[in-house]
Amino acid sequence: MSVSDMFKGFLENLKVDNSGQISLRYGEITKSLNQQFRDSDSTTANSLQVGSYGRYTGIKDISDLDILYIMPKTKWLSYKYGKQSHLLTDVKDAIKNRYPTSNIRVDRLVVTVTYSNFHVEVQPVFEETDSDGNRYFQYPDTYNGGKWKITKPRQEMRAVRALNTEKNGNLRLLCKMTRAWRNKHGLAMGGLLIDTLAYNFLRSTEDFDDKSYLRFDKLSRDFFKYLANEPDRDHYQAPGSNQDVKVKKKFQKKAEQAYDLCLKAIEAEKADNVYDKWKKVYGRHFATSSTIQKAALSEQKWRNTEEFIEDQHPVDIRHNISIDCSVHQNQGLAKSLRDMLANGYGISNNRKLVFKVVDHDIEDDFTVKWKILNRGSEAKQRNCIRGQVEPSNDGPKSRKESADFKGEHTVECYALKNNVVVARDSIKVPIL
Repeated sequence: MSVSDMFKGFLENLKVDNSGQISLRYGEITKSLNQQFRDSDSTTANSLQVGSYGRYTGIKDISDLDILYIMPKTKWLSYKYGKQSHLLTDVKDAIKNRYPTSNIRVDRLVVTVTYSNFHVEVQPVFEETDSDGNRYFQYPDTYNGGKWKITKPRQEMRAVRALNTEKNGNLRLLCKMTRAWRNKHGLAMGGLLIDTLAYNFLRSTEDFDDKSYLRFDKLSRDFFKYLANEPDRDHYQAPGSNQDVKVKKKFQKKAEQAYDLCLKAIEAEKADNVYDKWKKVYGRHFATSSTIQKAALSEQKWRNTEEFIEDQHPVDIRHNISIDCSVHQNQGLAKSLRDMLANGYGISNNRKLVFKVVDHDIEDDFTVKWKILNRGSEAKQRNCIRGQVEPSNDGPKSRKESADFKGEHTVECYALKNNVVVARDSIKVPIL
């Protein structure tokens, strides 16, 4: 199969598949606020879909949705002076009165409405015009007594739309592919940061101005090389608005790894394992052709029991999480597996292993699931590759295992909030 067909299939798999449900929820929220503040039943007036969904850069399993509700100007004096929290409470109550069974709460900047597989952040705003005639919004920040901040999403959406047209539609597609990479590798990058980096990259080159799917392998390679070479920064300026976009975590190292993986995938273009190479970059949504799948299964002598978290839960990475493993020897104190790996050591057979979450930035409670994947010839000979997605078994956020046979095994950890995977990490487990 050609490069063009592979990437067409990949991007088809990334399409948002619940847009009808999202639009329905947007409409319900808008109607409840229009009834409260304008005595209107409109499901569309006075609201603006923003964020990744509004910029058309979101992908399947998007779970963090944003909407601005434009308040009547006549209400400005009611909330202007130290009433930011009152505004958010009034918005929450308006939605709650209409939908009393929904999970609705006030956060610092927004009102969050949580559904079964996504949540909507509702931001009430007042629209203003600057001295040059440009429109912007003021939104409430309840921190430290309350203040008003400025956002310019219309300018950001216009900038993305304009460059996307100039670059043959490739900007939005690159943004979507980058989200798949982020979700595969557990990198906490906000949607606006992804779109900003993709925007900056395509503005820096003309190599893909008239290219399409057939060159997306080279587009991937060059973009990750661009990211890997970016200097460390704590923020960027968003396209169109020039407002600060925060960098939550350095991305250069994982981008360099992705670049190396792209080189290997491009080299394997004519080989049957080319799909597997691209999966290592972009994850499960880069689906293998059915012909290659059938051929591989016919030659396989062991039972493939591996499961994939993407088949069980939406994956929308928004947080960082780190895991480690305590390796319990026959004598002495347990050792950190990450320390052992850093010093070039592996694990001997017959050791007790306890995998655990050692750091994260996830607010409130969350649940953890694990995947223990055995690799190597001995795992196949024993017909024991495992790979099922399983709960913790040694407390709420740890998993106890044993080192039974040789191989380059892998353990993955998934953090879930509201049934969505919001963070993930993995660790290699070399058993000698």
